[in-house]
Amino acid sequence: MSEQDPARPAATDRAPGYADISPARRVGLLEVAFARINYGFGAMVVVSLPFIAWYARLGQNPFGLVLWSAWYFVGFWVVRWLYRRYQRACARDAADVVLRRWSPLIHGVALVYGASMAVPPLLTAAHATFEFQLLYLVTIAAIVASNSVHASPVLSVFRCFFLSGWGSLTLLVPYSFPGHGYYVMPLAMIYILTILRHSAISLRFFVQNVVLQEEAARLAEDFRQAKEQAERALYDKHLFLTTASHDLRQPVHAMGFLVESISRSNRDRALDTALADLRESVHSATQMFDALLDLSRIESGRVQVRSEAVDLAGMIAHVAAVFREEARDRGLALRVHLPPGQAIAIADATLLRQALNNLLHNALRYTRRGGILLAVRRRGGSWRCEVWDTGIGIAMRDGNAIFSPFFRNAHAWGIDSAGHGLGLAVVARCCAMMGARHGFRSREGRGSCFWIHPEAGEPATLPASVRLADPVAPGAVPHGMGTCLVVDDDPLVRSAWQTLMQSWGLQATCVESGGQALHLIESGFRPDVVFCDQRLRSGESGFELLCELLGRLPEANGAMISGELDSAELGHAQEQGYLVLRKPVETAELQAVLGCWLPPPART
Repeated sequence: MSEQDPARPAATDRAPGYADISPARRVGLLEVAFARINYGFGAMVVVSLPFIAWYARLGQNPFGLVLWSAWYFVGFWVVRWLYRRYQRACARDAADVVLRRWSPLIHGVALVYGASMAVPPLLTAAHATFEFQLLYLVTIAAIVASNSVHASPVLSVFRCFFLSGWGSLTLLVPYSFPGHGYYVMPLAMIYILTILRHSAISLRFFVQNVVLQEEAARLAEDFRQAKEQAERALYDKHLFLTTASHDLRQPVHAMGFLVESISRSNRDRALDTALADLRESVHSATQMFDALLDLSRIESGRVQVRSEAVDLAGMIAHVAAVFREEARDRGLALRVHLPPGQAIAIADATLLRQALNNLLHNALRYTRRGGILLAVRRRGGSWRCEVWDTGIGIAMRDGNAIFSPFFRNAHAWGIDSAGHGLGLAVVARCCAMMGARHGFRSREGRGSCFWIHPEAGEPATLPASVRLADPVAPGAVPHGMGTCLVVDDDPLVRSAWQTLMQSWGLQATCVESGGQALHLIESGFRPDVVFCDQRLRSGESGFELLCELLGRLPEANGAMISGELDSAELGHAQEQGYLVLRKPVETAELQAVLGCWLPPPART
């Protein structure tokens, strides 16, 4: 046998009673009983009037009944005044104090209320008719029955009223019904047993109701506390990721550059497989890390959605340019289908780009052969972005779950164990925040098509700042051409930049502060590209430094590099048309940028 939890009553224990209810709830039940007594005094005044009139019609003096009615009338206002004092005491004093002070008084009032009902038979028994006495007894029986329902939340209060009232009337039956008491008395006794049983049942109903309410309130409070704890833990997680994201991204950022540079400079063919696996591991870690931080940033609720006109064709083309090298490495064909004219939609450009990046990354990860198609097509008077693949497909039974965080179907685990099921969750949250529709269709084992359908936009609404130039296919960065200036305060990251640029055959100068960068410019150094980290240990603003450097280098291009999740300054930079690359930067993405910005090799 299992041990019974001492904090919970055993299943065989007695049913809960009035004493098992919390003092606060008992105060509430006592108030219900008190309110019923107050109402009863007023009701008796109304009930007395027909009997006074009837008694007078019988030719009898109703003065005694009038005094009896006046007694109830005065009692009504006295009890009403006491009831209001009781309510104020409930609001002011502790529950146990209220019970100790007021419970005896309320029981006494109930006793007086009931006993007063026996007055009319004493006054009229020798002068009224049998019908008069019987109707009064039946009327009191109806009042008692009503009280057995409304006053029985506190059974002791009801019994004070009932025994003093109906008990007195029962004792007076021989006096009230001379010659008929032998059959009226048994009926009155049976009524006593019936009402006592009925009131006990009514009490159990009230008590069980209160116990259920207390249990529901306790569960609601437990739920509220658990919800607050979960929200606090979620907030703490978001706060940690937001605060530490820059430092967390730095080593991953440097590692990706170093692996790329080592792979390019390797001359030992025996290491090719190991380096390819290392590169893939770093790539998977980077994507997982990005997805986790992106999801945290979005779920934190601190992302400000900026709806604007977006050139879908230009965005799709740029997204394809970033991933074209990765598709080539995987042996997949990456094609783009764009409409002949402009395709304009209303969306948040950052969120839409994030969603498309995740869809394309998923397509590359789960496609072993064939290819990927990025398309912008006309659907229902607006434009829809589509990502097609010839991958493993998705079972229809998984259709409602694939956009949930950390969900991966069985086929996904079989083809790639590095994923964590976050990419599509980010897509869903981005679309929800933009108000865009999203969905997919798929054939298991044949491929899938994921789509995002933002709001329609007019070509005339497209501002110049979001018109994207045609991307240049990245391919390999030209060897021996172009110079780069990198400003980053982390020595490990600067070393990784230097090593990567050298492996690509580029000249790179890396400095740790804006002062050093400006000194180089003043000395005559003229880089083609400037990359500037946002957070510098010297306290300088990376964006302000980039603006100053590009102001002195009118022929150069530049971009911000940042590991921060949210930054008003970076948002401002993007609004001004500056390129912002998020750490850890994919080498394919960096290669695409350099392929667009660096001058082509000279013709010989």
